[in-house]
Amino acid sequence: MAAPASVPDDLALAERLVRFGRSCGADEIEVGIGDGEEFSVDVRMGQIENLIEAGSRGAGIRVIKDQRTAYASSSDLSPEALERLIRGAVRRAELSQPDPFASLADLSPVRIDAASLDIFDPEIEALPAETKIKLALETERIALADRRITNSHGAGFSSHIARTALASSNGFAGAYAKTFCGLGVGLQAGDTDHLVEEDWHSSRIFFRDLESPEAIARTAIERTVRQLHPRRIGTRRVPVVFEPPMTASLLGFLFGCVSGTAVYQRSTFLADQLGRKIGRDGLTVIDDGLMPRRIGTGPFDAEGIPAQRTVVLENGVLKRFLCNTYASRKLGLPVTGNADGGGVGPNNFYLEPGPHDPAAILRSCDQALLLTRTLGHGLNPVTGDISRGAFGLWIEKGAIVHPVSEITIAGNLGEILRNIEMIGSDLEFRGAICGPTIKVAEMLVAGN
Repeated sequence: MAAPASVPDDLALAERLVRFGRSCGADEIEVGIGDGEEFSVDVRMGQIENLIEAGSRGAGIRVIKDQRTAYASSSDLSPEALERLIRGAVRRAELSQPDPFASLADLSPVRIDAASLDIFDPEIEALPAETKIKLALETERIALADRRITNSHGAGFSSHIARTALASSNGFAGAYAKTFCGLGVGLQAGDTDHLVEEDWHSSRIFFRDLESPEAIARTAIERTVRQLHPRRIGTRRVPVVFEPPMTASLLGFLFGCVSGTAVYQRSTFLADQLGRKIGRDGLTVIDDGLMPRRIGTGPFDAEGIPAQRTVVLENGVLKRFLCNTYASRKLGLPVTGNADGGGVGPNNFYLEPGPHDPAAILRSCDQALLLTRTLGHGLNPVTGDISRGAFGLWIEKGAIVHPVSEITIAGNLGEILRNIEMIGSDLEFRGAICGPTIKVAEMLVAGN
């Protein structure tokens, strides 16, 4: 699907500013132009509480002179303002400290056709505000019709149309457009002294792929009421089954630990583990920016490096750290197309699914915790240690017997990766970081 007409105009502006920056004395210059429209509506108890409909347009500029770097940004895209901004950035670069690793990415001969990635949906661009509001209201209405639900934290719909143009003095020039939409609801059940809460949402690139209000409300209801009448349990070491959202949270921690930035800063316990086995056989984690119609997909990253598929863990062996250009040069490792403008970010970072049906994973447990939600921080990338407040469902002889609350789970990411016993077949790409159900052989569950 063709991108909006403004994209080539933005690219032409970025290329003109690169030429202007070079004429002002910059050794290297990179200019990004972004514009788009966002919409979000939050409703609660059938009433609109917040509604935002806005457009934005801005430029981000990086200037390098004598290995000294300066950054500038502006929402005023008039020629006079941008030229003044670039002249000032060149002067400020002369005052900064030199850094031998500060330079633009090397130009790659690879070019990814944005249209082949299928990340722009014209239906989102044309969707009336009334339809978006109705979807949020309908989702909440369906959820509140269930008598077990006592309150609503609200429902919401959001959409975003983003257009990105990037040009650099290394010869790179590229542009693309991308869409996104999301719908979700948060619910509460129980009485004053025994309240439980949960939510559910759906996020997609294409509007027609979004879950229906009925499906979202039904899932949110089920996830909320299953927590009613929780019991406390004694402290013990037991297997822990991670639901897919919890696996995604664990993978988010892993992503931070394999980020090239964390590695050269020595702020990850995996810094010296490249090429070593850190997980069980069959454990494969991939970062892939080339998957059509996925949240994390795009033709190039914030430095113009083409998207690629990177195997991070393969059968438990740590194969790659994820690097932007700066991290790759600091570490002497390949760049992986993960620059996000402020450091290193995920594309589509996921754990490959395994052969096990989620129901079979539960049946394999004699006594275990099904982890459904965590709270607090309690993640230490330097050691890999994890300690977080948690909620879940208690499993006895392969069946869920009651919910549990007021517990803490504790473990270590390295030990968890080595002790994953079963990997589910239920991988769904619900965000940029995702994974299937997994069963960890043992973790500390602290209760009474």
